[in-house]
Amino acid sequence: MSSHESTLRSPVPLPSSSPRSPLSAGVVVALLAVYLIWGSTYLAIRVVVTHGIPPLLGMGLRFVIAGLLLATVLTVRGGASSLRVTGAQLRTATVVGVLLLFGGNGFVAVSEQVVPSGLAALLVSTTPLWLVVLGRVVGERPRAASVVGTLIGFAGIVVLARPGSQGSGVAWWGAALILLATACWASGSLYSRRQTTPADPFVASAYQMMLGGAALLIAGFVAGEAPAVDVEAVPAAGWWALGYLVAVGSLIAYTAYFWLLGNAPLQLVSTYAYVNPVVAVALGWALLGEQVPVAVLVGGALAVTGVAVVISTERRSGH
Repeated sequence: MSSHESTLRSPVPLPSSSPRSPLSAGVVVALLAVYLIWGSTYLAIRVVVTHGIPPLLGMGLRFVIAGLLLATVLTVRGGASSLRVTGAQLRTATVVGVLLLFGGNGFVAVSEQVVPSGLAALLVSTTPLWLVVLGRVVGERPRAASVVGTLIGFAGIVVLARPGSQGSGVAWWGAALILLATACWASGSLYSRRQTTPADPFVASAYQMMLGGAALLIAGFVAGEAPAVDVEAVPAAGWWALGYLVAVGSLIAYTAYFWLLGNAPLQLVSTYAYVNPVVAVALGWALLGEQVPVAVLVGGALAVTGVAVVISTERRSGH
């Protein structure tokens, strides 16, 4: 983001003797995982919620299972003590898990019952704008070029998500819920940078997924989703999509994202929101037959331009 970003507390302590390049090999690999895998999860979520698995319970199972699996791996690797956290760290994991997973992911899943996967990803791309706005609220001053890149990307989203750009109309509440989800995700990302978290990002991810997933399950039961579930009626595609979200979308991509929060500039990390829509729209068109009109091509070009501006700015900043 800006040089002021360095005043934020990183979830992962970094060596003071050799500052990391924002585009080190580890950062590039993690970014690619977030770029490509999360782009595909919009399609997987769409398959889950349209194949008999309710959104809140489905996403709750996704994150609880993924969190338990990750916690098990960490315990086998380093013993039960590796999961020990302080009260402040557990509180942070709870807040971040609820904001990112219950608010951010859960609301998107609910909306994808009526919103195509490609359009959902495009709307989520407003997240960097929230990051800039919320960053200003807490006193950050983003670099001018980062602001320009964010606005260019958002201009692309305006073109992509304008009424009629995806064919038939979409329920207004679905689009509004996704925008609320982006605000939750941006808030959780900023909050995690300013609070005490476990030194190991994988430990933090495990707690976030278990706690956020538990919140989703509770919400699903409260919302009355359980009686509507007919396990035997869910086709294989629904279970495969849910399995993909657990193993790949959560265990790999989510932990890569949280690792990036502590090892790369936040504005650089947020560029995933520009790349994911390109992947999501392409997959939605190829596998679900979602329309890809000219507006998608124009908006996509603007979004990619925004990514290039932000990344080049962060490379020059050296943060």
